[in-house]
Amino acid sequence: MTNAEALAIFRDTGALLEGHFVLRSGWHSRQYFQCALALQQMPIVERFGKALADQVRHLAPQTVIAPAMGGLVIGQEVARQLGVRFIFVEKEDGKLVLRRGFKIAAGEKILVVEDVVTKGGRVQETMDIVNARGGQLLGVAMVVDRSGGAVKLGVPMFSLIQLLVESFPPDQLPPDLQQLPVVKPGSQ
Repeated sequence: MTNAEALAIFRDTGALLEGHFVLRSGWHSRQYFQCALALQQMPIVERFGKALADQVRHLAPQTVIAPAMGGLVIGQEVARQLGVRFIFVEKEDGKLVLRRGFKIAAGEKILVVEDVVTKGGRVQETMDIVNARGGQLLGVAMVVDRSGGAVKLGVPMFSLIQLLVESFPPDQLPPDLQQLPVVKPGSQ
């Protein structure tokens, strides 16, 4: 799947939003990738999952881990496509943690899967959890890399869409964004 094909799916499903958005990082943007809108269609989930699995199959992961909520659907599908175990981390007291009896064995080969990466904060938190338990991080796969490849996490990175999407700190908004109502789509 090419970058253009994946981007067309986001546009066709209404999952690429235009306006004034506050991202999870607190930064502001004119575009928002609402993966949940695209991933509500199982044929799209399967197609995206296969495309990501094909990119990372050579890594031979034993387990896929994803940060909840965003990475759950695509992470589980990538794991299904690879025929491996799937686990996830979730928020507890504002911080990602491994719960529900999930374990990571020392040396276990782990792939992190996320829906959208802008600055990589949640992916880094997930990687820190894997490292703290002695897992072997193989890489990070994502549907959308909003950084245009600028985010570096110290492991191989794979994406279906790589696009540099402008984002701004809240105290440095351009005039056009200041005029638009602010939406925080991830919380709606």
